Amino acid sequence: MASLSSAISNPGHSLSPNALPHDAKPKKIWYSQCPTFLLPPQRSPICRMGFVSGLERKKTLKTRIISSVTVDTPVNTSPEKVQLPKGDTWSVHKFGGTCMGNSERIKNVAKIILSDDSERKFVVVSAMSKVTDMMYDLINKAQSRDESYLSALDAVLEKHRSTALDLIDGDDLCSFLAQLQHDISNLKAMLRAIYIAGHATESFTDFVVGHGELWSAQMLSCVVRKNGVDCNWMDTREVLIVNPTSSNQVDPDFKESEERLEKWYSKNPSKAIVATGFIASTPQNIPTTLKRDGSDFSAAIMGALFKAGQVTIWTDVDGVYSADPRKVSEAVILKTLSYQEAWEMSYFGANVLHPRTIIPVMRYDIPIIIRNVFNLAAPGTKICRSTEDEEGQGLESFVKGFATIDNLALVNVEGTGMAGVPGTASTIFSAVKDVGANVIMISQVQVIPNCSILATVGQKMASTPGVSATLFNALAKANINVRAIAQGCSEYNITVVLKREDCIRALRAVHSRFYLSRTTIAMGVIGPGLIGATLLDQLRDQAATLKEEFNIDLRVMGITGSRTMLLSEAGIDLSRWRELQKEKGVVADMDKFVQYVHGNQFIPNKVLVDCTADSSIASHYYDWLRKGIHVVTPNKKANSGPLDQYLKIRALQRQSYTHYFYEATVGAGLPIINTLQGLLETGDKILRIEGVFSGTLSYIFNNFIGRRTFSEVVAEAKQAGYTEPDPRDDLSGTDVCRKVIILARESGLKLELSDIPVESLVPEPLKNSASAEDFMEKLPQFDHDWAKKRQIAEDAGEVLRYVGMVDMVNQKGIVKLQTYKNDHPFAQLSGADNIIAFTTTRYKDQPLIIRGPGAGAEVTAGGVFSDILRLASYLGAPS
Repeated sequence: MASLSSAISNPGHSLSPNALPHDAKPKKIWYSQCPTFLLPPQRSPICRMGFVSGLERKKTLKTRIISSVTVDTPVNTSPEKVQLPKGDTWSVHKFGGTCMGNSERIKNVAKIILSDDSERKFVVVSAMSKVTDMMYDLINKAQSRDESYLSALDAVLEKHRSTALDLIDGDDLCSFLAQLQHDISNLKAMLRAIYIAGHATESFTDFVVGHGELWSAQMLSCVVRKNGVDCNWMDTREVLIVNPTSSNQVDPDFKESEERLEKWYSKNPSKAIVATGFIASTPQNIPTTLKRDGSDFSAAIMGALFKAGQVTIWTDVDGVYSADPRKVSEAVILKTLSYQEAWEMSYFGANVLHPRTIIPVMRYDIPIIIRNVFNLAAPGTKICRSTEDEEGQGLESFVKGFATIDNLALVNVEGTGMAGVPGTASTIFSAVKDVGANVIMISQVQVIPNCSILATVGQKMASTPGVSATLFNALAKANINVRAIAQGCSEYNITVVLKREDCIRALRAVHSRFYLSRTTIAMGVIGPGLIGATLLDQLRDQAATLKEEFNIDLRVMGITGSRTMLLSEAGIDLSRWRELQKEKGVVADMDKFVQYVHGNQFIPNKVLVDCTADSSIASHYYDWLRKGIHVVTPNKKANSGPLDQYLKIRALQRQSYTHYFYEATVGAGLPIINTLQGLLETGDKILRIEGVFSGTLSYIFNNFIGRRTFSEVVAEAKQAGYTEPDPRDDLSGTDVCRKVIILARESGLKLELSDIPVESLVPEPLKNSASAEDFMEKLPQFDHDWAKKRQIAEDAGEVLRYVGMVDMVNQKGIVKLQTYKNDHPFAQLSGADNIIAFTTTRYKDQPLIIRGPGAGAEVTAGGVFSDILRLASYLGAPS
């Protein structure tokens, strides 16, 4: 039996494809489809087609007046063109009619604007409460030849006049009242023309109705300006251009609107702008409106044009409810919603936002905040690209909300002649179109070639909450896009349509999600040297515990050095990896190695762990991340290399769901990077970072005491394995410089390695020594110079320390030999300890200090291991 289901509702709830910007389309569209059964060819199938319909009688009007109205609002004509700043320095606010209900509420709105500490504010306002209805009533009375439109117009005048008298004074009051009277006179003449003709065109109606927004925007801008803030008001009909696509939809022209916005701003620069919501213009400068929920739409469009940091929609409820509180008393306010969740909930009747409001901000990942203007203590609901998991146990926490559409009718079309007859569906939906009904959901929209179907089947799915969420979660983490979804009423079958090329990977991804551990990660380890080998041994020792107690399955699929690589489809036995590398190792080929790990379709999550110090390996990070491969590394070369490459990697990291962790690049296993990121993310301001970043040089100066010579201590450090094979690599300060540049860039400074002055500890005559042995043999010649430096420090009650500094106040970094008093924390070091002090606005009087071993294979490998577990947590492992 073939079955096709669709649902139809009132046209006013439609979401026309034309409402989407030409370059912005939703990433996911959800459909509901009953199962399709294949029948033997000799049996005539009975086909049913069902749809739910709510019909609304169309109101038609005879056109008697055709008019276009061009609006010219005076603007400041400054001779100097001002560049329009864009970005998250702008915050956009939208206040609806309830928020602007009377003079007291308008004052409250002004307080909210003034309390916003954003550098720039753009405020969209609706007409005062009930004014839009009053303006429509004027039109209706005039075209009905009801002379009471004149008294109704007087009421509109008095409402705004009395509000203005309560809010503003001086020149602003005189100017506004004069403009108000001028507008009322024009409206009176226009309404008289409508009265005579007995009809108003859509253009006339839009022009008349839009005056409420014009007046509220002017009054609010005066109130803000009255409080000492530079504020202009904007008639958005000068800026916002839309193309009508139907009687209930318009399509924003972002390119033209952006050009007009830049032109407007160049003549009216201001840190605060109050703009009219709801109204706009056509490309022919004919006034129009944005139809239903137009002011919300205005705020979203303007937020996209400014590329604002966020858009706040102020309303009279605390946020978005999980269900209609009038029907479900236990409904709760949701903290977060994704764009798609908000879209789906609103599309199916929830009082969130109109779906089209979400489209413009989705283009630039601008969050929308829904807040209560009457309850500022409530944080509201945040709508953004992705949301954090809500608190709670079990898979049911994936469900965010429920919505309903009432007053619908289910229509079944059934007959043996439907199957195999071209045009049947077309005939049915043409009939639906003819009576003005809008299709909400249908089971087939278009034919997409080269697709495959992945079906998840199980009788217990009907009684197991969260199966769908688990399925789609697994697909998302495997970076697989779902084209269409169908689920039968029995819930025995969940079917998704995918690209054919993704089918095998999708099958294995969901199989591993249901049959393997919650988080299975395929790993490729590059560089099985001292650190890499230690990491592999740590993984071996901890693997069973991670799998049994933390549900984390780490599988090393490949190990590669500079000459040999070892690959295994099932995962390498880490208890024998050294022997296996000798027995089954093949010639190393980095491209083949990466392809092998990445191409593993059995495990959806892949990570490459670079344990080398090779800049050529680091140069591949961007391509790996772009392919969806996570990267973990102690290699400093990428983050301290050319600035443009570093910024490119970080930009990609922010734009994608692929992770890049590098805690061990500074301080081995010490939580330095994570601490710095935490300070910045929580709003702290870094003033200075200072520390002993080299375990080698820490060991040398901690032991350069008493009568010991400098060369003796360096030889001891080399013998103990603290230094590089050539100690000059440590004494040159280059390693410390790389760590300083990493921290500087992490803090926001855009510096090159060459921008950091470095004091080298290698005597000038020995910089060109033929070998490390030659250098060590000649180093004692300079022991006397080092003894003098030590003596000077000791005489002053100080010690020598080799430190790196990041000076955020002066925007610079430096690496040098420094002296510190004996009671300073840096003087208390022992062994090869590192110590780092963060001076911030929060930790100004007493810096935040991190101290511990900063060198050695065990602690460095431990830092890398910690990053791998952090990745597992991000991918869904329990924390």
